[in-house]
Amino acid sequence: MKKRLSTVIAILVFIAGLGLMLYPAVSDLINKAHQSYVINLYDRTIAKMSKEEFHRILSDARAYNLTVTSNEFPKDERDLAGNDEYLEAINPSGNGMIGYLRIDAIKLRMPIYHTTKESVLQIGVGHIPTTSLPVGGENTHAVLTGHRGLPSAKLFTDLDKLKPGDLFHIYILDDILSYEIDQIKTVLPTDTKDLQIVQGEDYVTLVTCTPYGINTHRLIVRGKRVPYSETVIEEQAPETVTQTESGPPDQLVALVAALAVVLALLIILIIYTKKRRDSS
Repeated sequence: MKKRLSTVIAILVFIAGLGLMLYPAVSDLINKAHQSYVINLYDRTIAKMSKEEFHRILSDARAYNLTVTSNEFPKDERDLAGNDEYLEAINPSGNGMIGYLRIDAIKLRMPIYHTTKESVLQIGVGHIPTTSLPVGGENTHAVLTGHRGLPSAKLFTDLDKLKPGDLFHIYILDDILSYEIDQIKTVLPTDTKDLQIVQGEDYVTLVTCTPYGINTHRLIVRGKRVPYSETVIEEQAPETVTQTESGPPDQLVALVAALAVVLALLIILIIYTKKRRDSS
């Protein structure tokens, strides 16, 4: 009886250890699979839209940006939630997704959503409602924020690896806006002077918590609009989770297969142990 109990305990400890070891990788892969799915859905939705629809949506977004004369940052929950005009701007898929962000230097591709609600920051990049919408244009400064260091998803974890001169790209409707990083700073959460609109400039700033795991400050990575170059995109294509319309991502299939093999080996071990016990 004691031998059987020790075998069961050993198996349970093995399963628990395996689960703890695999959780971050599995969770992050599932998160990337979801990101890939919503980005593909966005692209398919855009492909069905007309130039007239693009023009109308962008006109509404730019009209909204004219009302954002200075980036007054959210003071309460009402500011964080955004108003109806904001929430309805650039929402072609109907799920709150504005577009998506691509940073080849750190192999990142993530959806950009309205607001910075926690439900948004768990799965993608949030747009601060009281800042310019990321559609480009003079006198605009969009601020996008994301988590880093979550056990369930990588998200902005590698943002500190970026350096001045690196590019990031924002996909909005049928357009790609390119930004070259010209400023990287670490500031206190209350210090927003570098996030303000600068007359004549077209900026987008990425914000996350720092230092890693401590989160007492904010890392701000500002990009200045530059002409988009398709050659750069092709040469620096990131390793993203690929998904076809007919099935799940290849990486997720491979992971499930690996877990199935581990489970099969575990079952064989249990059967083998039981047979040895019965024969003794």
